[in-house]
Amino acid sequence: MTKKPRRKISSDILMSRAVLFPTVLLSMIFVYAFIIFTIYLSFTNSKILPSFQLIGIKNYIKLFKLNHWHIALKNMLIFGILYIGLSTAIGLFLAILIDINKFGEKLFRPVYLYPMAVSFIVTGTAWKWFLDPGIGLERIIRLWGFSSFHFDWIKNSHFVIYTVVIAAVWQVSGYIMIIFLAGLRAISNETIESAVVDGASAFDLYTKIIIPQLQFSFLTAFVILGHMAIKSYDLVIALTNGGPGRASALPSTFMYSYTFTRNEMGIGASSAVFMLLMIAIIIIPYLRMQLKEK
Repeated sequence: MTKKPRRKISSDILMSRAVLFPTVLLSMIFVYAFIIFTIYLSFTNSKILPSFQLIGIKNYIKLFKLNHWHIALKNMLIFGILYIGLSTAIGLFLAILIDINKFGEKLFRPVYLYPMAVSFIVTGTAWKWFLDPGIGLERIIRLWGFSSFHFDWIKNSHFVIYTVVIAAVWQVSGYIMIIFLAGLRAISNETIESAVVDGASAFDLYTKIIIPQLQFSFLTAFVILGHMAIKSYDLVIALTNGGPGRASALPSTFMYSYTFTRNEMGIGASSAVFMLLMIAIIIIPYLRMQLKEK
């Protein structure tokens, strides 16, 4: 039998692997190892410090009996639907406006994209001031002479979650616009030109020909927005601090509260595992589709 020749590894490949090794090692330790450790903690009676006494699924049972957790899930549902829906709609609309009027692209694209360059802490603080009835929008409108104007959503437990939606949509819509703009620019000009020759109006051109071809852009936007919605924390803390009461609590704020404030690390870990599952449900189908296309 003839022996197969050994593959020679070039110096460039060795160098690239040597450069990547520290990053891979640190990721394995500080990302995947801690994920496994968090899953393990969710099955223990950990309080202020980690414990290694296994108690089965008692933390998960207790988690779903807590009213605080149900409020967080309800707010997550409201926030997620509105955040994903409005950001997608506004991002697509802005992308179409820029695509139609290419003359103003250099001016308006940075303007729309600028909020994404601001941190969520800054966004939350700015919108907190703007929406505060004492110093913000309500006071300004009343100073203009509209004394009956009333806008106290940020202090109203029934509407406070919508202020989080407003701030989050304002920040991310420009980024979603870039995703759709890239999708619009990737569409073949021949398809568009043939539709125009056939007499398609601008409305029909976008609704029946262009937008249906943006499936991958829609999927990308959904995955990014879904992931950001689930792990939203700093924006909520800066804007409402989860209040008034627990009215704007999300799973992320619940996890931090029970882990580091209430010293219930086991319950906090179980909520973190549940958030991980929600993210996995969103990302895994996206990754599978990516691999199939490749």
